[in-house]
Amino acid sequence: MTPKPDPAPFSRASGVLLHLTSLPGPHGSGDLGVNAYHFVDWLQAAGQSLWQFLPLGGVGMGHSPYMSSSAFAGNVLLIDLAELQQRGWLDAADLAPEDGLTDTRVHFERVIPYRMARLQRAARRFAAQASAADRAELDAFRNTHAAWLDDYALFMALSEHRDQQPWTAWDAPLAQRQPEALQAARQQHAERIAFWVFAQWCFFRQWAALRAYAHSRGVKLVGDMPIFIAHNSADVWARPDLFQLDAAGQPSVVAGVPPDYFSATGQRWGNPHYRWAAHEAEGFAWWIARLRATFALVDMVRIDHFRGFESCWEIPADQPTAIGGRWAPAPGAALFEAVTRALGPLPIIAEDLGVITAEVTALRQRFGFPGMRILQFAWGEQDGGRNAYLPHNHTRDTVVYPGTHDNDTTVGWWQSVPEAVRHHLREYLACDGGDIAWTLLRTASASVANLALFPMQDVLRLDGSQRMNTPGTAQGNWAWRFTWEQVQPTHAAGLVRLGQLYNRLPS
Repeated sequence: MTPKPDPAPFSRASGVLLHLTSLPGPHGSGDLGVNAYHFVDWLQAAGQSLWQFLPLGGVGMGHSPYMSSSAFAGNVLLIDLAELQQRGWLDAADLAPEDGLTDTRVHFERVIPYRMARLQRAARRFAAQASAADRAELDAFRNTHAAWLDDYALFMALSEHRDQQPWTAWDAPLAQRQPEALQAARQQHAERIAFWVFAQWCFFRQWAALRAYAHSRGVKLVGDMPIFIAHNSADVWARPDLFQLDAAGQPSVVAGVPPDYFSATGQRWGNPHYRWAAHEAEGFAWWIARLRATFALVDMVRIDHFRGFESCWEIPADQPTAIGGRWAPAPGAALFEAVTRALGPLPIIAEDLGVITAEVTALRQRFGFPGMRILQFAWGEQDGGRNAYLPHNHTRDTVVYPGTHDNDTTVGWWQSVPEAVRHHLREYLACDGGDIAWTLLRTASASVANLALFPMQDVLRLDGSQRMNTPGTAQGNWAWRFTWEQVQPTHAAGLVRLGQLYNRLPS
């Protein structure tokens, strides 16, 4: 079904950035259960109409939600186990917490086996005793999503069978998707395929219920979509013709960004680049399907590394760093024209951080996509006040953040920046920096930018030990959680007051 665009998606509003794994809950990580609904209630009480989170796909290398095994599937670790018990597919004893599952951090090495074991029990119970109505609902889900679900479920079953080896290491008939081999594999792994279909059905059911509840409370959901796809994913395995791969299925060039002020060697992400000519030849059908699926789950979406749609940094796959890359053209307007023809205007937020050219800005503005302004990037430069992140340079077609999931918390940032940055901020904002987190929340609220989004860590005034991600590091990320004991009535009341002062409350 084609999503219907919001007639006023970027009217003045504010919200909170919090990934679902960071929610409280008894099973080692946040999920789609009661605490997600409670957070929606808290957002409403705090006068916030937006909830932004990280990508909803399964986690990949380093437990990153930006390296999922599918561009279409949901993260099964977010499934609410209590709801499965309510349906009779788990027992109360199954929900008993185990050692190593804490309220303050996601210990993935404990959480993943705990949750997966219970999903498998639920799938077996469903297979043995599900009602006819439930089986019909599952069958309808499978038929509706067959275009991606069949390949995804088979890919996951084969990955398990091969001890998580990349698909390029599978036997050639399967790696090359020979029809006879695929048919034999579907028969051999039918039980595991059924498990992955069941798990996706549970995720989509629960997500639809949460989204409906958020809408009933006046809260819109803001998703996040990485521009690139992991090489070891169902998408690349299923459609290798859409990616720049060699004869062995390995990337010939990989994605990243060039050397800059922050890194002398740039960043080498390792994702395969798109074969844009192949996408264009089929009318960008894969992208249209991807965006249609995304907007079936969320009300707005931030696209990560938006500048890659205008031109992207191609790094030869045999190069260990990004130094030897080059800028390669991307389809830009042609892609979004095709998407708009198919789906209508979409409420997309363009992540346009870093070195952005006039061509990238023109592409963003042509389609009405707001860009991003990060307040932590605003101060310290001696450029006569021309820094685009300074509040007086903001424009309405932007989304302002104190920081994002890739930044330190504002308290941690303030503690680590040079004195020159502190001096500039104090002078600019006429403040002493004593409550820096809420100073930047107030500054973001006052901005002319139509949307303002606040990391939950900044709402709670947390220090740098509570940051979500440190770019360039492979371990220890994505694990932050909060507890309801940390949330005081003054937090919601303070956000309401900011909304009143700066016209960001829901109408």
